[in-house]
Amino acid sequence: MHRILCYCLGICIAICILAGCQKKETVQLEEVTEKEDATEEEEVSENIQVVYVCGAVRKPGVYRLPAGSRIYEAIEMAGGMTEKADKAALNQAEKIKDEAQICVPEKAAEGEAAQESQTKDDGKINLNTATEEELMTLTGIGQSKAKSIIQYREEKGRFQSIEEIMEIEGIKSGVFNKIKEQIVVR
Repeated sequence: MHRILCYCLGICIAICILAGCQKKETVQLEEVTEKEDATEEEEVSENIQVVYVCGAVRKPGVYRLPAGSRIYEAIEMAGGMTEKADKAALNQAEKIKDEAQICVPEKAAEGEAAQESQTKDDGKINLNTATEEELMTLTGIGQSKAKSIIQYREEKGRFQSIEEIMEIEGIKSGVFNKIKEQIVVR
């Protein structure tokens, strides 16, 4: 009887040891699978770019596109431009950048474009409509910086905030602090 009891106890111990080893292998396998999943997510995110399309499009929203896609493809995903869209305001052939905002502006109403490009009653210059000459009236803005502002506006679309002007080469916080009271975004 004593031998049978020892024999059963030995079998129970062996089963427990084997079960523990199996569980350890399962845990290690789960860790490897999680690491593989994380690697696959990184690979997928490198191949996908996420952009926000807004403005004069039929379905504004956040869209996922393959890396290397162009602005026109993002606009197509957003249902295309509306009739009010200013089709020439964006460089639709430009490649999209991950986390970018693509804002399709509306056309200015007739007569409104000329009026908007002028200095407003409050004496501030609208970065989205100002002419090169108007921009050159700003403190520290010469002809080359004025051209750069207009080029930026043509390539990137309308300014969303006055601080965005600091993304232009040669315009950093020093120049911005001199002109921030003279400019507006409408």
